[in-house]
Amino acid sequence: MFWEDWKHITKLDPDKKITERRLELIINSGTDAIMISGTQNITNKKISDLLSMLSDYKIPKILEPVDPKLLRYDDVDHIFVPSIINTDDPRWFIGRHKEWIMNHKINWDMITPEAYIVLNPDSAVSRLTGSKTSLSAEDVAAYAVCAEKYFKFPIIYIEYSGTYGDPKIVKRVRESLCESTLLYGGGINSKSKAMEMKKYVDTIVVGNVLYDDLGSFMETIP
Repeated sequence: MFWEDWKHITKLDPDKKITERRLELIINSGTDAIMISGTQNITNKKISDLLSMLSDYKIPKILEPVDPKLLRYDDVDHIFVPSIINTDDPRWFIGRHKEWIMNHKINWDMITPEAYIVLNPDSAVSRLTGSKTSLSAEDVAAYAVCAEKYFKFPIIYIEYSGTYGDPKIVKRVRESLCESTLLYGGGINSKSKAMEMKKYVDTIVVGNVLYDDLGSFMETIP
């Protein structure tokens, strides 16, 4: 798959401001792809404005829509569609997806499903989806195996969203998987944290630090 060789994805939030100069430096940093993704206050206009800023760059662009209404195929190369697998609310695993299929024309060639395991209880995505975050390493690994073996998700995403996660849990997930590509996102704001998580996952996803400290962001590039 096209993402299998990626080591570093930069996540841009359409709800956050970024300058043209900072964006240029990020694109030229060595990151493998740009993911347009956010949970709060996301609108089609904000997505369009960000994609307009990215339009001249050849780097792969991924849209990760928080809502089916925000789906679009123009100006992006891939669409990653998350299913939250550690929630008891079926809307976030399949319910919203079923609505999407019923109400939208879908370009399946651009779609890649992701199994999300959300582990920061204070994050917006956790509160929105009712994710169960008080989990042992064995619990998280079991969710990951279900995602890979039962449901055949090509990507499993460990999401700590805004805080740095437990490397022991991520390591246990890595040991449980055979085929799925493992992504990690959350709290990577230094070279040491990037290197630590990269030992256990295929790809790290880095976002918040780029808005606060561009130098620290640059240190996360492999």
